[in-house]
Amino acid sequence: MTEKILLVDDDANVLAGLKRQLQKEFDLGMALSGEQGLATMDLQGPFAVIVSDMKMPGMDGVQFLTQVRERAPDSVRMMLTGNADLQTAAEAVNEGHIFRFLTKPCPPEVFANALRSGIEQYRLINAERELLEKTLSGSVKVLTELLGLVNPLAFSRASRIRPYVKHIAAQMQLADLWQFELAAMLSQIGCIALPAKMYERVSSGASFSLDEQQLFSTHPSIGCKLLVSIPRLESIARMIEGQLRPFSAYTPSEDLTQEDTTALGSQILKVALDFDQLVIRGLSYKDSLSKLRLRPNVYNPQVVAALGNLRMDEVDVEIKQVRVGDLDTDMAAVACEDILAKNGLLLVSKGQELTYPLLVHLRLFSQTVGVKEPFRVQITRVS
Repeated sequence: MTEKILLVDDDANVLAGLKRQLQKEFDLGMALSGEQGLATMDLQGPFAVIVSDMKMPGMDGVQFLTQVRERAPDSVRMMLTGNADLQTAAEAVNEGHIFRFLTKPCPPEVFANALRSGIEQYRLINAERELLEKTLSGSVKVLTELLGLVNPLAFSRASRIRPYVKHIAAQMQLADLWQFELAAMLSQIGCIALPAKMYERVSSGASFSLDEQQLFSTHPSIGCKLLVSIPRLESIARMIEGQLRPFSAYTPSEDLTQEDTTALGSQILKVALDFDQLVIRGLSYKDSLSKLRLRPNVYNPQVVAALGNLRMDEVDVEIKQVRVGDLDTDMAAVACEDILAKNGLLLVSKGQELTYPLLVHLRLFSQTVGVKEPFRVQITRVS
């Protein structure tokens, strides 16, 4: 077993005894207090299983495991104590969300079995995360690429805001970053119901009628309805539904913290989408952020502040003259001009992201009819 285990107890003799019993099978870390345990997590983590004594000077076991849950939610938490009263157990379960509650003296085999179960639980948690982050994310990527053929400008916009959303969520130290990334990728999915020409006018900042404005405002709810019945996408669907909602529309009871990921996800999308709109229309990053900061009733100030930490040197945007053979799927490339076949057929519209299906499309034409080359693309790299 390669997963590490952290044992926290203020009695050095207890730790020494556990080490003698367990070190042949488990990779162990030791700490003599809750404070030392947190420091050990920072220096030597992550730990698959964290076991804490209850009665310790300063920070007790419940307080320690509660902080463990906040800092390392995937770590499996256990309590080992000689004070096995009902109140202690209830606090440990309710506040520390522990996996096992063990009493001293604990037989070595019982303790070892609990650690094995904890490691197995940790593996299950990470296996599920891998499924969500890789399998689901990959499936969504295919979906967005296919739908990008229907409304390329809408899904190019979704692709552009993804690094902004990812940066904001990371700066705010939010758990389950995959949810926010997928919300960005799918944020414009409801636009498949909108006329492409209308979306083009909206994106360019051109004037449009009240009827068109009302129609455009329906795309978040359409996107939500498309996604809400898909397992694991329910909260993402709700984030997308609220992407046009101003910050002032939230009531004080809707606390925009890590506990309310749906509301916070909507606010992140709102900031990222409107920031992108300003940048696309020619404003600098600095001026775009200034405009957002001036409207705290529309944009969550905490979210804007997190986006403000995105340094210019983190985003590398380059306009290049390329040929079809220069492009690959690792590039985040957007066409800066219409890409035409040699017979005049429009292959890729200006502003469209060059997704995998489009690259295949271009390569087939390049090998048959031919493509007018070179052409200009914008390549964005976010460090």
